[in-house]
Amino acid sequence: MEITDDRVFPAALAALSAIDFPWEYDEKADEPSPGNIDYEPYQEFDSAEETTGWIRSWTGNEELDGDAFRPFGQDGTGGLAVLWLVREGPLTAQPVVFFGSEGEVGPVATSLGEFLWLLAGGVGPQEAVEFGSDSGVPNEELRAVAEKYSGVGPRTPAEVLAAARAEFPDFAEKVQSWCR
Repeated sequence: MEITDDRVFPAALAALSAIDFPWEYDEKADEPSPGNIDYEPYQEFDSAEETTGWIRSWTGNEELDGDAFRPFGQDGTGGLAVLWLVREGPLTAQPVVFFGSEGEVGPVATSLGEFLWLLAGGVGPQEAVEFGSDSGVPNEELRAVAEKYSGVGPRTPAEVLAAARAEFPDFAEKVQSWCR
């Protein structure tokens, strides 16, 4: 399979970058407020050099390059939402994976369209990997983006995560094999 060096932001990601993802903390409950999605969208993909530097730093493996990855957003701790280029087709057809700042890793969605439905259900990439699909509150603004750009019918966060985990059950082990 030929990996493309395409770094043009898909329209769906450009639409996400225009949305404010507020983050509030409930001091009384000592936890994030309901409805929060810990996701900060990028305005563009990182450069090839930045991506290579990131994957080498994350894994400790200087032999890797970043050709198979397109980071497009992060959480408040620096964990990254990433398109993983592992199949034929456009960037929008690639799965979305998460690399956490503390070593958390996992598949999040089978495609960018599925990822939009995950967000619409109120679940961000970090929450998906760490807490599963029950952590979100649906978001109407994100649902409108999913309806316009996903190319697939509505999905619940549980459906999105189940499909990603079924298709990429060994993703964490694969990433671990890259680590030095």
